[in-house]
Amino acid sequence: MSVKQHTLAPNTPFATPYYVISSIKPGPVFMIVSGIHGNEPASISAAQALARKFQHRELLLSRGKLIIVPLVNQRAYRRKSRGVPDLNRTFPHAASSRAGHPLSGALFALAKRHRPSWYLDLHEANGLSQHNPRRVGQTLMVSHGTRAAITAQRIVRTMNRSISVPSYRFNMKHRERAGTSRMAVQQLLGARAVTVETCWSLDFTVRVKYQQKIVRHFLKAAGMMD
Repeated sequence: MSVKQHTLAPNTPFATPYYVISSIKPGPVFMIVSGIHGNEPASISAAQALARKFQHRELLLSRGKLIIVPLVNQRAYRRKSRGVPDLNRTFPHAASSRAGHPLSGALFALAKRHRPSWYLDLHEANGLSQHNPRRVGQTLMVSHGTRAAITAQRIVRTMNRSISVPSYRFNMKHRERAGTSRMAVQQLLGARAVTVETCWSLDFTVRVKYQQKIVRHFLKAAGMMD
């Protein structure tokens, strides 16, 4: 297994590191992004921790290639803001369209170059979905009828068996919104794409733990981790 660090959008004000973890065995390409919104720190911390664990060989990739972009929007993160414009509304929504921001353009170009079979976009949200179905905290979001939906539902059930507090449990939601990174890679690149949302009201360490566990469940489902 090899781990190489690269730079997304190099030589621009938006430069940010990403990691390519490659197994010696062929297999799927799996892409994880976080920090598209700068005010979602647990998802960012989880992605950074996963990258470190692969670097230190605390985690091993059994097959395929894993790409992790832990902190996409550095500027928004420094300001502790969602970001202006909202980067997750600027991804291309059709084959004929272009990204509406240099950073979303660079991230989509990275995905287009590697053609991931799986794509996880890590986020955080306000409000527990178990309390209010209109909220998206503690959810996995997919498009209805996609290949990702069956796996996401199974992972929701697996996660919930280990969560003793009912209000902290996850739901699966069907949502489509043009301009998001998930919709772009799903519609234009054919990836199985899922948005992961933990809830801001939970303790930071709990949110980080949930994010990491969900990623590992998906990697195992893809046959990339034992």
